[in-house]
Amino acid sequence: MTRTKDHISSAFDRDLEGIQARIMKMGGLVEQAILDAAQALETRDLELAEQVRANDRVIDELEELLNEEAARVIALRAPTAIDLRVILSVMRMSANLERIGDLAKNLAKRNAVLMTMPAINGSAAQLRRMSRDVQIMLKDALDAYIQRDEALARDVIERDVDIDQMYNTLFREFLTFMLEDPRNITPCMHLHFIAKNVERMGDHVTSIAEQVVFLVTGEKPEEPRQKEDTTSTDTEMSSVANRGV
Repeated sequence: MTRTKDHISSAFDRDLEGIQARIMKMGGLVEQAILDAAQALETRDLELAEQVRANDRVIDELEELLNEEAARVIALRAPTAIDLRVILSVMRMSANLERIGDLAKNLAKRNAVLMTMPAINGSAAQLRRMSRDVQIMLKDALDAYIQRDEALARDVIERDVDIDQMYNTLFREFLTFMLEDPRNITPCMHLHFIAKNVERMGDHVTSIAEQVVFLVTGEKPEEPRQKEDTTSTDTEMSSVANRGV
């Protein structure tokens, strides 16, 4: 009986190692997608943007494989409450990673459109810095998962405020450019949507960090997540756009 239990435990450990290796691979691909999409925007590299879009299929396939593997482990191994928490956390993390990959793909899609328009001074470089900060947050969130580091996960959650503030700054700058010259309205609208996508990436990274806190403590962070998006996006952007019509 003991030997049977040891065999089951060993098999579960192997399954769990496989799942964790897959989530880390997925995370690495998503990190690269964030960086490549931002670089393609700054350098107006259409080939790199197309590569981001193509690689998103790999990220989607990994999420599907992760979910299938997790469901199989739950069905066959009857994990304990703690082990089940690990599996459920990974499934939630993979869903957030897949969504970040989609947002990076959306960023890359707009690159082709923006290449036909005049560049807005300094905006692409700022968006790349913002994207880089989100990528570092994601790396730290994944490290926190592997290390079961609650403090690092909570630090990632707090850093989302910085991403919100960067978004707010860009939003105001785009409004200024649009008011100064109606010809800036279309490119600034596209750039704003890109900035909003990056800000939403930060939200998904924060959700991953919250899953790490849940995994380590068994509870979600008690304090509500502080959001610093002070813009009234639809109203202000639509108002400026209508002036250019």
